[in-house]
Amino acid sequence: MKTLLMIAALAEAATGVILLAYPPIVIRLLFGGEIAGAGVIMSRIAGICLFALGVACWPKANGHQAFYGMLTYSMLAILYLIVLGVGGSGGVLLWPGAAAHAGLSGLLVWLRRKKQGMAKAGRTA
Repeated sequence: MKTLLMIAALAEAATGVILLAYPPIVIRLLFGGEIAGAGVIMSRIAGICLFALGVACWPKANGHQAFYGMLTYSMLAILYLIVLGVGGSGGVLLWPGAAAHAGLSGLLVWLRRKKQGMAKAGRTA
């Protein structure tokens, strides 16, 4: 089971990286079609999601897959939305979307540290 999960996680993450790097090849090979404009942008967002899914599904002994998957997705989404915004591509929700992902990432890290602090305090008591 663990080996199968590792293979699936690697496959999804690799597909995500390829979608990030060059979306047209994936679209051409999967669907036999071409993409342009916003289709390329959305394909890259899908690539970020697949990469985060690979991170989330990677077997770990500590069981924090969901945290790492969501944090990976949110951080990569922030970076990509900033790249789009700086490059002049984006609509009215681009910067609010980047801010929402920044807030989510910050909240995830804060809650994680808070939980670790509580666990540490429980061990010392």
